[in-house]
Amino acid sequence: FFAFHFILPFILVALVIAHILYLHQTGSNNPLGVSSSVDKIPFFPYFIYKDILGFAILFLALMLILTISPNALGDPENYNPANPLSTPPHIQPEWYFL
Repeated sequence: FFAFHFILPFILVALVIAHILYLHQTGSNNPLGVSSSVDKIPFFPYFIYKDILGFAILFLALMLILTISPNALGDPENYNPANPLSTPPHIQPEWYFL
């Protein structure tokens, strides 16, 4: 199971690289038959700016949530004072470790 999870990203990266090399070697298909440059939208700057704006909004929303309420996603049981002499029977990890 661990070997599969370790090897799979390398296989996927190799397939992506092979796909990109093949695409650049042969060129992509034109199913709509659009040969005019007027009907095309360039990747830079339009899509780059749109993606950067989307990532910035998502990042700012996440930072806003984390600064307003940093303990909102924590389990309340984990905030009880610890007793080093007894182990609680219901130890629960954080939700992102489950």
